[in-house]
Amino acid sequence: MLQKSSRIAGAMALSCLILAGLIYFLDLSQKIEKNPPPPPSAMETTEVKKINDVTLLSKPAIKKLIRNTEFLNSSKDTFFIDTPTQSYTVRTRLDIGLQKTLNKTLDRLRSLDRGKPQHIAMVAMDANTGFIRAMAGFDIDNPKANPCISSEYPAASLFKIVTASAAVDALGYSALTPMYFNGNKYTLYKRQLKEARNKYTRRVSLGKAFAESINPVFGKIGKLYLGRDKLNTYAHGFGFNQNPETDIEFESGRFSVTQSDYHMAELGCGFNRQTMISPIFAAMMVSTILNQGKSLVPRLVDQVNASDGGLIYKSQKEIYRTPITPKTAAVMIQVMKKTIISGTAKKAFRGFSRDKTLSKLTIGGKTGSLSNSERTVKYDWFTGFGQEKEGKQALVVAVVVGHRKYIGTRASSHGKLMLKTYFQPKDKGTK
Repeated sequence: MLQKSSRIAGAMALSCLILAGLIYFLDLSQKIEKNPPPPPSAMETTEVKKINDVTLLSKPAIKKLIRNTEFLNSSKDTFFIDTPTQSYTVRTRLDIGLQKTLNKTLDRLRSLDRGKPQHIAMVAMDANTGFIRAMAGFDIDNPKANPCISSEYPAASLFKIVTASAAVDALGYSALTPMYFNGNKYTLYKRQLKEARNKYTRRVSLGKAFAESINPVFGKIGKLYLGRDKLNTYAHGFGFNQNPETDIEFESGRFSVTQSDYHMAELGCGFNRQTMISPIFAAMMVSTILNQGKSLVPRLVDQVNASDGGLIYKSQKEIYRTPITPKTAAVMIQVMKKTIISGTAKKAFRGFSRDKTLSKLTIGGKTGSLSNSERTVKYDWFTGFGQEKEGKQALVVAVVVGHRKYIGTRASSHGKLMLKTYFQPKDKGTK
């Protein structure tokens, strides 16, 4: 009897608890309806995703968040951004030591009376991850501009990277494939684009033609051997006329093909002012060579934390395109090495094999030069890489200098300094 009474009492108590909970829930619901929480921002509602139950902001949201942040010429790698509703900590992979070296270079160039460039842009990118490791430069006429993200520079002979890759990939060329040309190395006359050979014809390998940037060779490859469709396909494959989805507001490159046979030759060797490129995109092109034919999406932001310390964004390595095969990429590494050893960058890199830092690297590159239409600025390019012989680190650099009346420091010399600074042994405690 006592046991039965206890069970009845327990059931009544449980019923009371359930009834009380229901009353509390109904009361809470009414309060929420009367006083709803403030709506999240548009960025939070439309551009979020969940990974492992953690809500993260999307890449477009991060691009909006950092749009007005000054990363160019920065001497820090962490940035604090305040909005009306939140504070954020943005962490990058900018190399502070490299940034400081480049800033010193810019200060020196600005102080020159003779040899001061009209503009200069220097970009360094981790070839393994796509992280931007340095971004520095200036434009005399537009101090607020970021020249590293602009595609207002003629690609010049940097486009030979695309043409050579296409010749290896589509036509089966190797670094040793014989090529023939007549006349000057750096001109491009219609008579130099004929198949005819005579006693004045010179024979060179594809590797040597690339290293010495011989225009007639690449003009003939573009006009006679690749043609309109293949050249256009490989330019598109490398990423011209499109931009990857990334956190950096930058332009890639512009490339257009006409029906003119001579224009095909101009495109193939880069001897034109219509093919345009940005320094960041130049670095992307070289990342393709170092990653077995896969180009990486460049990224500036590593992660973002909210004011409470919570992680709201974490970047991921992404493959953008695969325009060439691993075999082609390996050939391109060989021909780019020739530019440094015996080609157009030989003077700037003289003695690198005896340098205690640079001698530990495999180094390759491509130079380019072309004046603007008014002949008031001469654009001088270097893009290339340094890769540890006994290690995994690899850095891609891209430099463009707009020289005025007097030629100052060449782009390839700036590229050499960037590689040496980045790979030199760091002091303890230095990031």
